[in-house]
Amino acid sequence: MTGVERPDASARSEPLLRAPQSRTNDGTAASVASGHAEAVRSATVRCQVEVDESSAVVRVTGVLDADGVDTVREALLARLWDRPGPVVADVTGLRVIDTGGRDVFGDVRREVADWPAADLLLCDPAVGGPRRPDVALDGPPAWPTLDGALAALSAAPLAAVLTADLAPTVGAARQARELVTVGCRRWGMSALAEPACIAVTEMVNNVVAHARTPMTVRVAPQDDTLHLAVRDHSTHRPTFAGLAPLNRAGGRGLLLIDTVSRRWGSSPVPDGKVVWCVLYPEDEADARG
Repeated sequence: MTGVERPDASARSEPLLRAPQSRTNDGTAASVASGHAEAVRSATVRCQVEVDESSAVVRVTGVLDADGVDTVREALLARLWDRPGPVVADVTGLRVIDTGGRDVFGDVRREVADWPAADLLLCDPAVGGPRRPDVALDGPPAWPTLDGALAALSAAPLAAVLTADLAPTVGAARQARELVTVGCRRWGMSALAEPACIAVTEMVNNVVAHARTPMTVRVAPQDDTLHLAVRDHSTHRPTFAGLAPLNRAGGRGLLLIDTVSRRWGSSPVPDGKVVWCVLYPEDEADARG
């Protein structure tokens, strides 16, 4: 993850029901029906990721070594964006034999910490008894059973999230501002509406001008902060080099995002990236003096 953080000033509709998708660490996608993988694995395939499109569960099974880490990371990041709200990674059938494999779940959770409405939980039987030496638990909260993890999700349902799919056209920024304005009004965050509209305008305009791909805009509250993100289908990630020269047109979009948000950054995801930012009401109050 790349990101920028300023010093602290004082901190959907339901998915279509489809057969779950499986991805192995050779990059092959396979359909999964009735919980059984139909893919024919080669002798070199050791780890498999199965995404259940009808629930928040992602099953990671097999043996996870260094070759499988990127596959697991990409599958989890893709699912965390595609389905707003917490996702449960079920590692009941997983054996980890590499240091990177032990860290991947915590790395993913940290990567999405500032995305709107995203979090990663684990179902790992090791938390219910003696720790096994290959436990993959480093960072995310974990439950020993899948029922326990899903019950935790039910006890803390997703409070609010707004999402819009936009084409890379001149009117996209206006549509994004309308989405943000509706959210701020609905969630009692009117003080953040103006800076959030500035940030989302620049994020969307960057997609229109540079990525030129369809995009998804998402906004959600978290406690008293507002989280914004735009996902596009370009792998080119934004870089902020400070103030643009006065004699150069453009180049100030990231500066505006950096000015109105406490933190911002970008996360690589399969076939693109997510650019995100977090706004705090006290920062806006300080800016107004």
